Order: sequence, then C-alpha cells, then structure tokens
Amino acid sequence: MPTATTLPLKSVNGHTDAPHIPGSPPRPELIAKLNASLATIKHGPNGIFANSYASPTPSGDTTPVPFIDLSALQTEGRNAKTRDIDIANTEEMCGMINEQDQTVALSVQRCIPTIARVIDALAPKVRSGGRVVYVGAGTSGRLGILDASEIPPTFSAPYGQWIGLIAGGNRAIQKAVEGAEDSPELGASDLEAISPPLSPDLDSVIGLAASGRTPYVLGALEWARTRGVYTAGICCVAPSAMAAHCVDAIECPVGPEVVTGSTRMKSGTAQKMILNMISTGVQLRVGKTYGNLMVDVKRSNAKLINRARGIFRAVLEPYAAKVHLAVGLEDDDGIDRLIDACDGSVKKGMVAARWRCSPKEATARLEAADGLLKKALEAEA
Repeated sequence: MPTATTLPLKSVNGHTDAPHIPGSPPRPELIAKLNASLATIKHGPNGIFANSYASPTPSGDTTPVPFIDLSALQTEGRNAKTRDIDIANTEEMCGMINEQDQTVALSVQRCIPTIARVIDALAPKVRSGGRVVYVGAGTSGRLGILDASEIPPTFSAPYGQWIGLIAGGNRAIQKAVEGAEDSPELGASDLEAISPPLSPDLDSVIGLAASGRTPYVLGALEWARTRGVYTAGICCVAPSAMAAHCVDAIECPVGPEVVTGSTRMKSGTAQKMILNMISTGVQLRVGKTYGNLMVDVKRSNAKLINRARGIFRAVLEPYAAKVHLAVGLEDDDGIDRLIDACDGSVKKGMVAARWRCSPKEATARLEAADGLLKKALEAEA
C-alpha cells in the first residue's frame, strides 16, 4: 500500500507565498480535527492518501503540507470512454461529452433523499430570516456565488441572505488564487469575518468541494459545526472527508471526467444541479411560488415586468369570474401601479387586487397566511 509523504509548501505550490491571514490566531484544534477525519478515510480507489494539514504560515516558511495521491481520488480517475477524444472529429467529440453529461442526472437522482433532508433543515431557518452561506474553492466556489446571486432577483430574497464565499476572495472569481484552497484556517477566518456573526439558531453553511477534501472548505465547515451552525456538504466522491465535518453530506460520485481531473465538467454540473434543487426547494417551502409561478419575482427589467403582469393575470383570472377585482386584468398600467403601491411586491399586489384592500392590509393578510399566496387569497377577512 502506498504511504503518504509530506512536501514543503514550495514544492507543492511552486512558490512560498502561503495563504496567511495576518493576526489570525492559530487553530491547532481545527488542524487536529482535519487530520483525524482524514485518517478515517480508507486507502484505495475510494479514498485518499494524506497524513497532515499544516497551519498556514507567513511567506517563506516551508511548513509541510499534505501530499495527496491524486490517483486515489475518484475525481482524478481516467475515463476509458474518452481516451481518444483528442483524435475524434468535432461532432464525435461533442457526442462523447454529451454522453458523459447524461450520466450526471442519474447520479444526482440517487442523492435526492439527502438533498430533501437539507432543504427541510434550511427552510424554517430561511423563513425566519436566516442566512445560507456557500463555501467553496475554484469552480465549486464560483457555482456557490452564481446560485446565491440568482436568489434575490428570482424570489425577492433580501440581498445578503444567500452568500457565496470563495477561497481567495472576490478576485478568485475570475482568476485563480494559488494556494488559497489549501488553508483550512482561511475558510474558518472567512466565516468568522461575516457580520453580523453567524447564528446557530438561524444561519447555515454549505460546503462545496468536488473532491470532498478541500482544506479551505473543511476548515469552514468545522468552524461552523463546532459553533452549532447547521452544516451540509456537497461533493462528488464517496466516502468523503467532508462527511466528518457536516450534519448532512450529499456525496454524488459522477465518475471520471471527460478530461481527466477537470471537475468543472461533470462534477461542476452535478454541483449546480444540486444547488438548483436546494435553493429552489427552500424558496418553494417558504412560499415564494404559486404552483410553479414565480410570484415573488423582482421586476428589475422589461422582461420581468412583463412576466409579473402575466403571473398577475394567471393567478387572479379564476377569481375575476367570482369577485370584482381592484384592477382590470387587461390593464397593464393599472397592474403596474398597484404593484408599485405595494412596494413592488407582485404577491402583495395580487392580494390587494383580490380583496380590494390597501397595501397595508394586503401585507397583514400575507403575514397571517405565513407568506403563502394561495392561503392569503382564499382566507376570509
């Protein structure tokens, strides 16, 4: 069986510019916890070879960091079906990629019970105003930022309720920051810097790492977990080091990538599909839709203004035959004015139209219905 070795930081990263948070306190207990969890991962095709994580030190230090036998990671395996992709014609090449992509949805399907458990854990916290923080490095971090940034315009969630953190900070969104993902302390420090501080009662942290062992992500998860914050993880290997650091681990093996080790491909697709399910599922649970209609859409451009009008008509048309609405369903200007009067809330505007009431009363009716539009439209005064 291969044995794990350590290499100086310079040998691994090609330079000695180690990720370092000036003034950050040492966290030996965090490093020890990561080492312990890695020790539980079996050697072999489903495991990893590593013996230690080193606390990040100032530039110039050659503190050992783990040497990972990449051949032991599922995300680093070589795909037998794409070995000749470089000599295939372009159409054949695209066909190979598409064939591999088709396997991803089936991999995600096997994770649905765990995904549902995560949604059910998040929903009551989000309903109470809690935040969801995605933490990742590289592609995984960018996917978290992408998903978090889509929630406010799609569901009118407050900006800052869904947060994406990436190893290396905002500059890493477009350009890789070498070595940032190798620091568990950096992950912990980034969470610690969030203001106001994360609340165990309200907030949640979701770690994303295709390999399931990215130190930045594990450090963040462990920091949150030990403080009572709900934690979940998304990775594309099983078993994973990540599972020891979160309450719910969504382990979604997708097999070797089309291009060996390029986890922006199948692994990235799987993570995005899972994120779509989680964020959309939570918004459904907190009443942000009417059926499959986006009733809390933020009207931020011409397309969304027209979409809001269409939703307004679709929802209220059955009521128009029974009651006299406050605005005609063919009156675009009237619909727009009513929604504007309701602080831009399409959902609140529909309640006001249905009951011919003031925006203040519409707000009260929605609150009494726990934010559920169907309940607010049917409830008697």
